[in-house]
Amino acid sequence: MHSHHHGHHSGKSGRTLIWSFVATAAFVVFEFVAGVRSHSLALISDSAHNLTDALALLLAWFAIYIQRKPADASRTFGYHRAGVLAAFVNALSLVAFSIWVVYECWLRMLDPQPVNEGAMLWVAGAAIILNGSIMLGLHGDHDLNTRGAYVHMLGDLLGAVAIVAGALAIRFTGWTRIDPLLSLAIAVLVVWTAWDVIRESLNILLEGLPRGVDLNEVCSAMRGVEGVLDVHDVHVWSLGSSSRALSCHVLIDDMPPSQSQGILNQLNCLLGERFHLHHNTMQFEHVGCAIADTGCVIPDNCHELHAHGHDHAHHHHH
Repeated sequence: MHSHHHGHHSGKSGRTLIWSFVATAAFVVFEFVAGVRSHSLALISDSAHNLTDALALLLAWFAIYIQRKPADASRTFGYHRAGVLAAFVNALSLVAFSIWVVYECWLRMLDPQPVNEGAMLWVAGAAIILNGSIMLGLHGDHDLNTRGAYVHMLGDLLGAVAIVAGALAIRFTGWTRIDPLLSLAIAVLVVWTAWDVIRESLNILLEGLPRGVDLNEVCSAMRGVEGVLDVHDVHVWSLGSSSRALSCHVLIDDMPPSQSQGILNQLNCLLGERFHLHHNTMQFEHVGCAIADTGCVIPDNCHELHAHGHDHAHHHHH
C-alpha cells in the first residue's frame, strides 16, 4: 500500500522567484559597473555573489516547474530530485565564488587601490532593500531548493550591511585595505551559509536518513503497534526535499490479508503522523526471518520451505 503526499509550491512562490530573478539580474549589472567605476573590490565581488543569487533564483523556479511534472514509466518517483540537485549546484557555485574572492583579496592587500566610499554606500543600501524584499517574499517556504535561494539572499544581505559599515570606516579612516578585508569576510560568510545546503542536499542525493528522523525510534514505534511481532530490513530515505519514503519487512502472526489490513492501516497512520512518512512499502511475513551480513532477508526454515513446495507466503502491500 503506497500513500502519496507530495508537497508542491504554490503559483505565488513561482511568480515571486521569477520576478526576483529579473530584479537581481538587473542589479548585478548595476553593481558591477558601480564597482568598476569606484574601484571597489567589495562591490565587484558582491556583484558576483548577486550573480550566483540570480542563478539560484532561476534554478529554484525551474525546479518548481520540473517537480510539477507527474511520474512516468521511466521516472516512477517523478522529478523530486531536480530541486535537490539544483540546490546542490547552487551551493557549490558559492564555494567556487569564495575561492576567487580570496585570491582577489590577496592581490588587493599587496597593492591597495583607492575606492569611492560614497558609491559603496549607495549601492550597498540598494542591495539591502532588494535582498530584504526578496527574502520577505520567499520567507516561510521550507522546500530545500527554495531555502537554498533564501540562503543566497541572506548571505548577500549581510554582505551589503558589511559593505555599508566598511564604506563608513574608509570615509573616516582613509584605510583602503578595509575593502579587500570586507571581501574576505563576504567569502567566509558565503561558505558558512552554503554549507548547510550542501550537507543536506548531498545527504538526499546519497539516499541518507532524512534530517530529524531516528531509525531506531521508527523501528521501536512500529514494534509497538498491536499485532506486530518484529520489523527488520528497514530503509528510510528522502525522495526530495519534502517527500520521504520507507520500506521494510514486518513479522506478524499467520493470518489472511483481510485481517492484516488493520495492522497495515495502523502502521501507515503511525508513520505519517509521527514521522511524516507517507510513501511506505511494507512486506508482511508470517515466519521468523534472519538478516544476513549482506542485508538480505533469509527465512530461518529456508530448507524446509523448499522441501515442502514453498509454503511460506509473503504478502506485499503497496
